Amino acid sequence: MHVALINPDIPQNTGNVARTCVMTATSLHLVGQLGFSLDDRHMRRAGLDYWQHLDFYYHESFEALVKEYGDHTFYFFSTRGKKRYSEIAYGYNDFLVFGSETKGLSPGLLEQWVHCSARVPMISGIQRSLNLSNTVALVLYEALRQHHFPGME
Repeated sequence: MHVALINPDIPQNTGNVARTCVMTATSLHLVGQLGFSLDDRHMRRAGLDYWQHLDFYYHESFEALVKEYGDHTFYFFSTRGKKRYSEIAYGYNDFLVFGSETKGLSPGLLEQWVHCSARVPMISGIQRSLNLSNTVALVLYEALRQHHFPGME
């Protein structure tokens, strides 16, 4: 599996996602402008010490990511997603794409990939959503469950 974070803002969330990726043998792709330095002390505290075990990539833009991995399937997760994350039959090498903590995925990107958008169900009426790293873990573990947690005990 592959997790892609587009323009992540909060180093602790990215560190937690990195740790989840290490513990699930999932590739992490950071895309676009980062709201922090990869040397940030918060990154180390949240999981940077795991990064020697991380399959990690950086891409200047989402277009660059698609150019390199265009033969893969991409799923985009947003509160505006069209179907529930649990309704998708994930492939082993699919990309799970998430936006920044403060802005999410751009409306233009979601419109372009509307057929591949999904959401995690939440109660309505609250101006907040689940934490990014929690959402990544939730969706990633569903995708891995569908494949009987390959390589995991």
